[in-house]
Amino acid sequence: MSSQNVDSGPKTSQVPKSGVRSALEYTGIPPSWFDKRPKLPSRNWLIFLSVTTSIVAYYVYDRKECRRIRADYSSRVEHLAKDPLGTTDLPRKVTVYGAKWPGDEDHDKSLKFFRKYVKPILVAAAVDYEMVSGRRSGDLANRIADEIKTRRRVDAGLELPSQSPMPLPNQPTLEQKRKRELEGGIVLVGRHTLKEFMSGLKRGWTESMDRADREDMLAQELASDGRFDEPEEPVVDHEVVDGEPLPTRSRLPPSQNAALFSPLQMPSPSPSKSTQSISNTPAHLDTPPSTIPTLPTLLPVPFTNHIGFRQVPNMLWGFFNERHKVRAGSKAAYSLVMSHTRPFAAPNTTVSASGVQDSQPGGRQGGDLDFDLPAESYYDGAYTPSETEKARNTYYDTLPAKLATARALARGIRAPTKEEDSHPPPTEVELRAERLKKEMRWCGDEAGWEIVKPGQPAQWDERFADALQVFDEPRADDVG
Repeated sequence: MSSQNVDSGPKTSQVPKSGVRSALEYTGIPPSWFDKRPKLPSRNWLIFLSVTTSIVAYYVYDRKECRRIRADYSSRVEHLAKDPLGTTDLPRKVTVYGAKWPGDEDHDKSLKFFRKYVKPILVAAAVDYEMVSGRRSGDLANRIADEIKTRRRVDAGLELPSQSPMPLPNQPTLEQKRKRELEGGIVLVGRHTLKEFMSGLKRGWTESMDRADREDMLAQELASDGRFDEPEEPVVDHEVVDGEPLPTRSRLPPSQNAALFSPLQMPSPSPSKSTQSISNTPAHLDTPPSTIPTLPTLLPVPFTNHIGFRQVPNMLWGFFNERHKVRAGSKAAYSLVMSHTRPFAAPNTTVSASGVQDSQPGGRQGGDLDFDLPAESYYDGAYTPSETEKARNTYYDTLPAKLATARALARGIRAPTKEEDSHPPPTEVELRAERLKKEMRWCGDEAGWEIVKPGQPAQWDERFADALQVFDEPRADDVG
């Protein structure tokens, strides 16, 4: 009876299993996994997946565009690299200047930008380059001014042109070197580099041609400030000690060779030699020229360096938008390679020693001197002269104690301590050298900041109008 009831009950319908599922069940996979049905993730998972996928997709798209833009511009100029050169010909060579960004300890950031965004197009076109960087603000201006003064001395016959120590049979002449410089061009990375370049350019063609050793001039100025003078010893007024008369100067016979037996008496330098510079250049040759010869064509490249916590949003935006930097660098390099030039746009203001006469609102000068002007706002406040003044005061507050210790040990007034035996303190000579080195750095920082600080106009001379040119983006008809 019970067996009949069981047999007569309803039979459950079983879904036929596929061969794949039957095979997978014998691999140890739990059967419950096969009965699960897909469903949408939770709200939090959807937010996470959406944001992550969007960020990754935007990053991949940006890097893909970077490769496409770089390959596009490289394909436009690679045919120039296939042109054959003669046995004595040299490839085109450009000079790249990159000044130190104010407030950044890495002085090579400008040239890193050039190597990453401009160099690939130059390499594709077989254009050689020479990179020149300034380790501190103002170094580039001093270098350019010195190079121009050397050129003026060579042209005036006061100095021989530099030659290789080992003469070569195919060594180019001075005219050939200058011709190659004109055919190459100059790359200026960033507005701060443009301002230093224009400052050095004006100083080189305006100041005297005499060689000025800045370190020697600063050492002469520091020698007269009394920081290393000996302290005055107390003077004894009474003339009798222990009943014996003292041999005062009035009671001693005069001697003409008394100075020979006074080792502490040092000859004082003549004030006329230390404070005045003697010019060895004739006056008619040292006059600034009325006209300036044609200079290599300039290529200003926009560059902005974001540093500091407040500029973190700009850093993040730049990380996901590298294609804009690649396009700007490739476009600038393409303009240089195609050698499409235009005259340098002169400013609408006159920069004189007394001040600046603005003809446009906002301190703008007009013309090409306003190149990448908004970049100045990103290093506004990166350096203040008060920082240098604070460091200088701190150093000079500790200098007398160091100097007293050095002199006491050198003259044997006291014995050195155990710590001084293990770590000898600096001598007086080392303190003088350290002070000169620090003052050179402090004075250079102050002078360099005066050149590149926001609101400071770029230097200009009316003689530059006919001597400077700028690489411009070629038009479609010129390319074709």
